[in-house]
Amino acid sequence: MDHKRPLVGLALTALFAAACTTGPGGTTAPTGTTGAPTTAPTTAPTEDTSGNWPDKIVIGFVPSSEAGALVEDIKPLADYLTAQLGIEVEGFVSNDYTGLVEAMRSGQAQIGALPPYGLVQAVDQAGAEVILQSERFGSGTYHTQFFTNNPDKYCTVSAPEENIRVISDKDTTFLNCNGTARGNSDTPEGPIGIEALSNLTPGTTVSFVEETSSSGYIFPATVLINAGLDPRDPSVITPLFAGSHDASVIAVCEGQAEVGVSFDDARTVATTDCDLQNKVVVFAYGPEIPNDGIAVAGDLQDSLKGAIKGALQAYAETEDGAKVLDSIYQITAFTDPNLDALQLVRDAVEKLGFQG
Repeated sequence: MDHKRPLVGLALTALFAAACTTGPGGTTAPTGTTGAPTTAPTTAPTEDTSGNWPDKIVIGFVPSSEAGALVEDIKPLADYLTAQLGIEVEGFVSNDYTGLVEAMRSGQAQIGALPPYGLVQAVDQAGAEVILQSERFGSGTYHTQFFTNNPDKYCTVSAPEENIRVISDKDTTFLNCNGTARGNSDTPEGPIGIEALSNLTPGTTVSFVEETSSSGYIFPATVLINAGLDPRDPSVITPLFAGSHDASVIAVCEGQAEVGVSFDDARTVATTDCDLQNKVVVFAYGPEIPNDGIAVAGDLQDSLKGAIKGALQAYAETEDGAKVLDSIYQITAFTDPNLDALQLVRDAVEKLGFQG
């Protein structure tokens, strides 16, 4: 879900075990209801259309950093949806994108907040429908950032310079080079500075997030392949899969990898004693990726799909909702999804030879 643009962020069944099929505390989430999957309306239902809605639905999330914090962050959103829809809405946090897609496929979750490839997999594998796309500071796209603990090697265009980020209402200084410097709320478009990747030497350890993460592996891997550096070849790159965006940042800070990738700017969500501000230097941005979004089970009633969409859009426009959505995935608004843009994800996945 990004940051300030996302990761946010998806699913290869062959690579990951199907995770969460239960709600918080081990309770089983409800199964979905039946009905023909059609395009969801954009208007909220009238009162007499909700009689056949399920008594309870589950909305699932995947952590981009600390899972425990996300559990607390999503409760106000679930409570809001409960009040607006008139049915119980339970939130749960899946271990990974695969688990959430599987939960939607098996009827254990009816709403999923998913990164781009997760949305593609939810549609293809779970028959879901994408109803909303996230915006961050007016942008419907985001990009991978490449960073290093060896700026002398990768800051080939310009030396590191200070950038201000706001963390918990406090200004914090980080270092960027090669034209990637930006203001806290700026949203420059990539690619920028990827020529510096040519300085990668054979066998260099690169920290990724996980194979199914759009900004944490899929798109940076295609950037590397296009540069003649195949991350699937251990003689070229030694991959380290850190499991989350903040963990990838920390891995580079601690010297486990020389180069790493994450959403922009995952340094703001990483918690560590390592000196991130001075040791982790962003030196490149990858090409633009369509933002994460919201998918719903295809067999939900059209009236309920429309009500969910309207309630989430309305929540983002409230002061409390804006704070919660920022704390979850740094979302500033919801908009209609750009379904054509998801083809970019399909193309990148095809280039990597992913199956399923």
